[in-house]
Amino acid sequence: MPGEAGQVTEKEARQVAEAARESAWDRPSFGKELFLGRFRLDLVAPWPRTDPADDARAEEFLGTLRAYLDSEVDGAAIERTASIPDEVFHGLARIGAFGMKIDPAYGGLGLSNLHYCRALMLAGSVSPALGALLSAHQSIGVPQPLKMFGTPEQQQRFLPRLAAGEVSAFLLTEPDVGSDPARLATTAEPTADGTGYRLNGVKLWATNGTIATLLVVMARVPAGEGRRGGITAFVVDGDADGITVERRNSFVGLRGLENSLTRFHDVFVPNENVIGGEGRGLKIALSTLNTGRLSLPAMCVGAGKWSLNVAREWAADRVQWGRPVAEHEAVAQKLSFIAATTYGMEAMLDLSCLLADDDRNDVRIEAALVKLYASEMAWRVADELVQIRGGRGYETADSLAARGERPAAVEQMLRDLRINRIFEGSTEIMHLLIAREAVDAHLSVAGDIIDPDAGLGRKARAGARAGAFYARWLPTLAVGRGQTPGAYAEYGPLAGHLRHVERTSRKLARSTFYAMSRWQGKMERKQAFLGRIVDIGAELFAMSAACVRAHAERDTRPEGRELADLFCRQARLRIEQLFTGLWSNTDPLDVVAAQRIVAGRYAFVEEGVVTPPDDLPWVARWTPGPSTAPDVRRRIPPR
Repeated sequence: MPGEAGQVTEKEARQVAEAARESAWDRPSFGKELFLGRFRLDLVAPWPRTDPADDARAEEFLGTLRAYLDSEVDGAAIERTASIPDEVFHGLARIGAFGMKIDPAYGGLGLSNLHYCRALMLAGSVSPALGALLSAHQSIGVPQPLKMFGTPEQQQRFLPRLAAGEVSAFLLTEPDVGSDPARLATTAEPTADGTGYRLNGVKLWATNGTIATLLVVMARVPAGEGRRGGITAFVVDGDADGITVERRNSFVGLRGLENSLTRFHDVFVPNENVIGGEGRGLKIALSTLNTGRLSLPAMCVGAGKWSLNVAREWAADRVQWGRPVAEHEAVAQKLSFIAATTYGMEAMLDLSCLLADDDRNDVRIEAALVKLYASEMAWRVADELVQIRGGRGYETADSLAARGERPAAVEQMLRDLRINRIFEGSTEIMHLLIAREAVDAHLSVAGDIIDPDAGLGRKARAGARAGAFYARWLPTLAVGRGQTPGAYAEYGPLAGHLRHVERTSRKLARSTFYAMSRWQGKMERKQAFLGRIVDIGAELFAMSAACVRAHAERDTRPEGRELADLFCRQARLRIEQLFTGLWSNTDPLDVVAAQRIVAGRYAFVEEGVVTPPDDLPWVARWTPGPSTAPDVRRRIPPR
């Protein structure tokens, strides 16, 4: 067990995170096999089919949603006022948007992940704050954990309320706790009469926190007296006594986001509101995120589509030096990148959704890869769009309209997209999370060899297991189908790219093995190396998805092959650079330099500017007790 919250060692923090992860691999995973050097195209091809009846029902809702967004929602006004109007909440509730992922038995629409993500893409294209509202409510808020871990009684009690339009929020992060759950400080003390718990603590950055009527709260239950204890998930009524929303947080983008800092002081939660049992909170959170993370790339793909539309029309109309700017090579490269990357991201997202909708697949790696990849690539797409538009890309939509020009909110999209590289696992954390899964097979057979706490007996047994595993596995990395000239011929002009994916997958696995052999227990500290390994895997997954999608649509959309080919050629160049960076880099120098920087050795570089005031701490230390701040939660009036 870890020590007191806030006072944990690095080893304890790792143990808490490790205990929370889902360790078993009971279902196939394309991503897992890819990192092991096994290109299992059969797991994703042919392109998964959907149920025509479900498609028809979903398309009807998407048509209703589009009509409502077109006629009733003013995205520019949401940006201008930093607020989603009450009538928009009511309108979305009326058409069922708050119950998209909730089963029809509880009043929801029961959409698949694929159609849910398309709905988020639509909503986010009108206002990214709207997409964030719906996503936080359904992807990580109360509906998803109750769907996966709730009791029938809990589902019956809460899901109809949420499907009807009540809003939920997910509260895990704390002012002094980011991605390190071992330091979680919010407590849930069992009551003396045994009927429930008393919650005390402060939660930060709770999306929908200022408007939510139902909350998922993660809190630490003390162990003892027959209790398992540990971090536990609770459903908490947003109007319960002792809850204070102390402020609505403001950000560089997503100006309509209702995001809170919320304090709990002796908040009573009955036993029947515990989700999944004591001590399962982090496992519930991670399992929820396996599919919940798909909502962010949905909005990234939507941003790519929007960017391509603006870039295409601008590049065709704008004339410089006697020619449309699209004909200049510098701009042509950017247009090519935006179109190809949007195609690749969408193929990757759709494939991940289809795999998630089929319960026979384990998508924890695929969902994490598409979240990581789309959030990074969409940011690059938006940056290139700003550059194509020049000064008009940096100018606000209102300013453009005031001058009589089309109000393309390019700078707003750049601001709104930036959070996706942080939301639901920052890029750096996603690298480590995916890397841990990618090396799981190695740790399963060789973990005791590199564990300093393992005795000689355990190390000897681990050595025997590892020897047997690698004797079977390593020879498979030498030769594969990708070296056969005619392999994947059915994919026509894309066959060469699939052969490249197969060869590169084996090369990636060999590189991982070499690193494990070289660094052993120090591998976990080689975060830059692991990040590059993961980025290569993400590119390979994206290439596979693009090729399989284009092949599936070859008769109805033959031009898709052109985009898939373009995307794969660009991805192969990025992969080549990443492989070079595995062994040729400044990583060790960077670590030494960072230590010197924080020690103040290079503080002279900071001279000559006015720096932030130092009369407040960088991280506030929140103490238990009732709030002294006014409650600023927003009440949406009943319909």
